[in-house]
Amino acid sequence: MIPRINMPAGEFFDLVRPAVLLLSAVVSTWVLASARKRFPLYVAFAWAAGTLFLPLIVTPLYLAVVLLWRWRVRTPRWRLLLPLAYAVIVIPAISLYFYFDYQSVDAHLARATQAKLDDDHATVIREYRRALALEDDPHTHKLLAIELAQNGDSDGAIAEFRLAQQGGEPISCPANTPKCEEVLSGISGLNR
Repeated sequence: MIPRINMPAGEFFDLVRPAVLLLSAVVSTWVLASARKRFPLYVAFAWAAGTLFLPLIVTPLYLAVVLLWRWRVRTPRWRLLLPLAYAVIVIPAISLYFYFDYQSVDAHLARATQAKLDDDHATVIREYRRALALEDDPHTHKLLAIELAQNGDSDGAIAEFRLAQQGGEPISCPANTPKCEEVLSGISGLNR
Protein backbone atom coordinates (compact mmCIF):
# COMPACT_ATOMS: atom_id res chain seq x y z
CA MET A 1 0.00 0.00 0.00
CA ILE A 2 1.30 3.44 -0.95
CA PRO A 3 1.09 6.00 1.87
CA ARG A 4 -0.82 9.19 1.09
CA ILE A 5 0.95 12.44 1.70
CA ASN A 6 -1.35 15.29 2.58
CA MET A 7 0.42 18.44 1.55
CA PRO A 8 -1.25 21.74 0.71
CA ALA A 9 -0.74 22.96 -2.84
CA GLY A 10 1.12 26.08 -1.71
CA GLU A 11 3.57 24.05 0.35
CA PHE A 12 4.13 21.67 -2.59
CA PHE A 13 4.73 24.65 -4.90
CA ASP A 14 7.29 26.11 -2.48
CA LEU A 15 8.99 22.73 -2.35
CA VAL A 16 9.34 22.20 -6.12
CA ARG A 17 9.85 25.82 -7.24
CA PRO A 18 13.66 25.85 -6.76
CA ALA A 19 14.05 22.59 -8.70
CA VAL A 20 11.83 23.81 -11.53
CA LEU A 21 13.74 27.08 -11.83
CA LEU A 22 17.07 25.26 -11.81
CA LEU A 23 15.80 22.89 -14.51
CA SER A 24 14.56 25.83 -16.58
CA ALA A 25 18.02 27.44 -16.24
CA VAL A 26 19.67 24.25 -17.52
CA VAL A 27 17.22 23.94 -20.43
CA SER A 28 17.67 27.64 -21.19
CA THR A 29 21.44 27.14 -21.35
CA TRP A 30 20.96 24.22 -23.75
CA VAL A 31 18.62 26.33 -25.92
CA LEU A 32 21.22 29.11 -26.02
CA ALA A 33 23.93 26.67 -27.11
CA SER A 34 21.66 25.18 -29.76
CA ALA A 35 20.13 28.43 -31.01
CA ARG A 36 23.53 30.07 -31.29
CA LYS A 37 24.33 27.67 -34.13
CA ARG A 38 21.16 28.54 -36.06
CA PHE A 39 20.28 32.15 -35.31
CA PRO A 40 21.97 35.50 -34.80
CA LEU A 41 23.19 36.05 -31.25
CA TYR A 42 20.35 38.38 -30.20
CA VAL A 43 17.74 35.84 -31.40
CA ALA A 44 19.54 33.05 -29.56
CA PHE A 45 19.46 35.12 -26.36
CA ALA A 46 15.76 35.82 -26.90
CA TRP A 47 15.07 32.08 -27.17
CA ALA A 48 17.15 31.43 -24.04
CA ALA A 49 15.40 34.15 -22.02
CA GLY A 50 12.00 32.94 -23.15
CA THR A 51 12.92 29.41 -22.12
CA LEU A 52 14.14 30.62 -18.75
CA PHE A 53 10.95 32.51 -17.89
CA LEU A 54 8.34 30.41 -19.76
CA PRO A 55 9.94 26.99 -20.21
CA LEU A 56 6.73 25.01 -20.82
CA ILE A 57 5.69 27.34 -23.63
CA VAL A 58 8.92 28.41 -25.32
CA THR A 59 10.82 25.09 -25.27
CA PRO A 60 8.23 23.22 -27.38
CA LEU A 61 8.02 26.23 -29.72
CA TYR A 62 11.79 26.25 -30.11
CA LEU A 63 11.87 22.52 -30.81
CA ALA A 64 9.09 22.90 -33.39
CA VAL A 65 10.92 25.76 -35.14
CA VAL A 66 14.16 23.78 -35.21
CA LEU A 67 12.45 20.66 -36.57
CA LEU A 68 10.24 22.37 -39.16
CA TRP A 69 12.67 24.90 -40.61
CA ARG A 70 16.07 23.66 -41.55
CA TRP A 71 18.71 26.34 -41.34
CA ARG A 72 22.30 25.88 -42.14
CA VAL A 73 23.97 24.85 -38.90
CA ARG A 74 27.23 26.62 -38.29
CA THR A 75 29.76 25.94 -35.59
CA PRO A 76 30.72 29.19 -33.91
CA ARG A 77 34.14 29.60 -32.39
CA TRP A 78 34.27 28.87 -28.70
CA ARG A 79 30.76 27.46 -29.03
CA LEU A 80 30.46 26.40 -25.39
CA LEU A 81 32.04 29.47 -23.81
CA LEU A 82 29.00 31.75 -24.13
CA PRO A 83 26.47 29.17 -22.84
CA LEU A 84 28.76 28.35 -19.91
CA ALA A 85 29.11 32.04 -19.07
CA TYR A 86 25.33 32.35 -19.32
CA ALA A 87 24.85 29.41 -16.92
CA VAL A 88 27.44 30.83 -14.52
CA ILE A 89 25.42 34.05 -14.36
CA VAL A 90 21.86 32.66 -14.36
CA ILE A 91 22.19 29.83 -11.83
CA PRO A 92 23.80 31.96 -9.07
CA ALA A 93 21.24 34.71 -9.79
CA ILE A 94 18.42 32.22 -9.17
CA SER A 95 20.16 31.04 -6.00
CA LEU A 96 20.50 34.61 -4.72
CA TYR A 97 16.85 35.26 -5.51
CA PHE A 98 15.78 32.28 -3.41
CA TYR A 99 18.13 33.22 -0.58
CA PHE A 100 16.80 36.77 -0.34
CA ASP A 101 13.21 35.64 -0.86
CA TYR A 102 13.56 33.14 2.01
CA GLN A 103 14.85 35.91 4.28
CA SER A 104 12.11 38.43 3.43
CA VAL A 105 9.45 39.72 5.84
CA ASP A 106 6.71 38.15 3.74
CA ALA A 107 8.42 34.75 3.89
CA HIS A 108 8.68 34.95 7.69
CA LEU A 109 5.01 35.92 7.95
CA ALA A 110 4.01 33.10 5.60
CA ARG A 111 5.98 30.57 7.66
CA ALA A 112 4.36 31.95 10.83
CA THR A 113 0.92 31.50 9.29
CA GLN A 114 1.74 27.93 8.23
CA ALA A 115 3.09 27.16 11.71
CA LYS A 116 -0.08 28.60 13.23
CA LEU A 117 -2.14 26.22 11.11
CA ASP A 118 0.08 23.37 12.31
CA ASP A 119 -0.28 24.48 15.98
CA ASP A 120 3.48 25.02 16.25
CA HIS A 121 3.38 28.03 18.56
CA ALA A 122 7.13 28.26 19.16
CA THR A 123 7.74 28.59 15.42
CA VAL A 124 4.97 31.19 15.10
CA ILE A 125 6.56 33.35 17.79
CA ARG A 126 10.06 32.89 16.33
CA GLU A 127 8.94 33.82 12.80
CA TYR A 128 7.02 36.91 14.00
CA ARG A 129 10.13 38.05 15.89
CA ARG A 130 12.31 37.51 12.82
CA ALA A 131 9.84 39.52 10.72
CA LEU A 132 9.92 42.30 13.30
CA ALA A 133 13.73 42.29 13.25
CA LEU A 134 13.56 43.11 9.54
CA GLU A 135 10.62 45.54 9.61
CA ASP A 136 9.04 47.20 12.65
CA ASP A 137 5.34 46.84 11.83
CA PRO A 138 2.55 47.55 14.35
CA HIS A 139 0.30 44.84 12.95
CA THR A 140 3.04 42.23 13.33
CA HIS A 141 3.52 43.41 16.93
CA LYS A 142 -0.20 42.83 17.49
CA LEU A 143 -0.04 39.34 15.95
CA LEU A 144 2.96 38.50 18.15
CA ALA A 145 1.15 39.87 21.21
CA ILE A 146 -1.89 37.69 20.54
CA GLU A 147 0.31 34.62 20.12
CA LEU A 148 2.29 35.39 23.28
CA ALA A 149 -0.95 35.91 25.23
CA GLN A 150 -2.32 32.59 24.00
CA ASN A 151 0.88 30.90 25.18
CA GLY A 152 0.79 32.43 28.65
CA ASP A 153 3.50 35.10 28.29
CA SER A 154 1.45 38.01 29.67
CA ASP A 155 4.39 40.39 30.13
CA GLY A 156 5.62 39.85 26.58
CA ALA A 157 2.09 40.21 25.23
CA ILE A 158 1.54 43.48 27.11
CA ALA A 159 4.81 44.91 25.76
CA GLU A 160 3.91 43.90 22.19
CA PHE A 161 0.36 45.30 22.51
CA ARG A 162 1.82 48.62 23.68
CA LEU A 163 4.24 48.70 20.71
CA ALA A 164 1.37 47.93 18.35
CA GLN A 165 -0.73 50.72 19.85
CA GLN A 166 2.16 53.20 19.62
CA GLY A 167 2.37 52.36 15.92
CA GLY A 168 -1.32 53.15 15.43
CA GLU A 169 -2.68 49.60 15.30
CA PRO A 170 -6.12 49.14 16.90
CA ILE A 171 -5.83 46.67 19.75
CA SER A 172 -8.20 43.73 19.86
CA CYS A 173 -8.22 39.97 20.21
CA PRO A 174 -9.68 37.44 17.81
CA ALA A 175 -12.90 35.72 18.79
CA ASN A 176 -12.64 32.76 21.19
CA THR A 177 -9.25 33.70 22.63
CA PRO A 178 -9.91 33.99 26.37
CA LYS A 179 -6.23 34.24 27.34
CA CYS A 180 -5.76 37.19 25.01
CA GLU A 181 -8.89 38.92 26.36
CA GLU A 182 -7.60 38.33 29.89
CA VAL A 183 -4.29 40.02 29.06
CA LEU A 184 -6.04 42.96 27.40
CA SER A 185 -8.35 43.47 30.36
CA GLY A 186 -5.30 43.75 32.64
CA ILE A 187 -3.64 46.52 30.65
CA SER A 188 -4.42 50.00 31.94
CA GLY A 189 -4.46 52.97 29.59
CA LEU A 190 -4.87 50.87 26.47
CA ASN A 191 -7.18 52.25 23.80
CA ARG A 192 -9.30 49.48 22.31
